[in-house]
Amino acid sequence: MQSQQLLSFSIEKLEELKGREIVTLDVKKRSSVTDYMVVCSGNSAQHVRSLAAHVTHEARTLEQPVLGVEGENAGEWVLVDLGEVIVHVMQDDCRDYYQLEKLWGESQAGAHGE
Repeated sequence: MQSQQLLSFSIEKLEELKGREIVTLDVKKRSSVTDYMVVCSGNSAQHVRSLAAHVTHEARTLEQPVLGVEGENAGEWVLVDLGEVIVHVMQDDCRDYYQLEKLWGESQAGAHGE
């Protein structure tokens, strides 16, 4: 998948399981590691793990490489690395603390439906 297709795919999969406050960060000019970051909130540790697992499972179903998944055990913040897109699924407290949108440039962020 191209990076834009992978971005749309990731957002769609998060929306399927009711991910909240989905924000896209275009980091192409600021990162050599990825093109986009997607930040999403989950309601609980189980919801965060389920959202990340759904994105991972669906990507693998389409034979899209998953380069890594981190944080599954705690469920406060799970990162899914799809290469051109990195998905961050976080509980609200964790998201408020780390403020990835501000760190990576809120002015470049795009919000999606809740």
